[in-house]
Amino acid sequence: MRLRTPLALLGSALLVLVGPPLLTSGSGADTGTQIPGLRFMVPNTPGGGYDITARTLAKNAEDAELTHNIEVFNLPGAGGTVGLARLVGEHGNGKLAMSMGLGVVGAVHTNKTPKTLADTTPIARITEESDIVVVGKDSPFRTMDDLVKAWQANPAKVPVGGGSSPGGPDHLAAMLTAKAADVVPKSVNYIPFDGGGELLASILGNKVSFGVSGLGEYLDQIESGELRVLAVTGPERVAGLDAPTLRESGLDTDFTNWRGIVAPPGISDAQRAKLLAFFEKLHDSPEWRASLKKNGWADAFLTGDKFGDFLADEDQRVDSVLKELGL
Repeated sequence: MRLRTPLALLGSALLVLVGPPLLTSGSGADTGTQIPGLRFMVPNTPGGGYDITARTLAKNAEDAELTHNIEVFNLPGAGGTVGLARLVGEHGNGKLAMSMGLGVVGAVHTNKTPKTLADTTPIARITEESDIVVVGKDSPFRTMDDLVKAWQANPAKVPVGGGSSPGGPDHLAAMLTAKAADVVPKSVNYIPFDGGGELLASILGNKVSFGVSGLGEYLDQIESGELRVLAVTGPERVAGLDAPTLRESGLDTDFTNWRGIVAPPGISDAQRAKLLAFFEKLHDSPEWRASLKKNGWADAFLTGDKFGDFLADEDQRVDSVLKELGL
């Protein structure tokens, strides 16, 4: 053990006194973003869209020095509603936030859960992205036309996997695609997985005929040639991806997914303001801008009460689409 001299102790004391003004402008200390003990909950398994989003947010925030030592943990189950129940149970906890999106909206409906997103504190909508229709490299389907012909002939024998439970984005995208292809949605053999990470193994192992999931989850496998994209579900092609839209493939529909952040109910105005400032600074950071581009995510930033209004509208939209599809 090294003994410290009185001179060294004096130097340490002076460092404490002058320390704050010496912090760089990127530090969260002068931007009001430091949240010691901040935790991000991911309500599905590792490798899925919520997981990738949360871990990217955490890394970018630390690289931008907005705060430090963010913990990201997974609590999967029931399409995200297990995590939702946990979040609602953390009443007043301003150091917890949950990565979520359209999948949780749908899962609340299909699982008929007592806790809903109306019980949370809306913080921010973060991204929007197209889903993709994807197959393994050895699939006999080379185009959407190949897939649609087989699907129309026998829907039960063309199972489709999705990284969300019924009512979630991958399920809705698959069902809207089926409807546009004159395949009765109720006849579709949809197999749900708890996130894109779980779905990937089944696509690669040819346990499903095709998958529907977020583009950002499979970029590495697409670039390596392990997966082949037949179409993107959004209204426009995705830059850098050689794949047509559904409309270009003769299917009159399009669909996009979004992701966001909610906090527990009952947090104080000061805690809410701190979280809003954190995500506003993160949204404006070059680190986050680079991640948007890398993952093919569109910027869809919307905060606070406006995001809360959006969540209420999405809840009604999902309910309407499920009824329209007879699901």
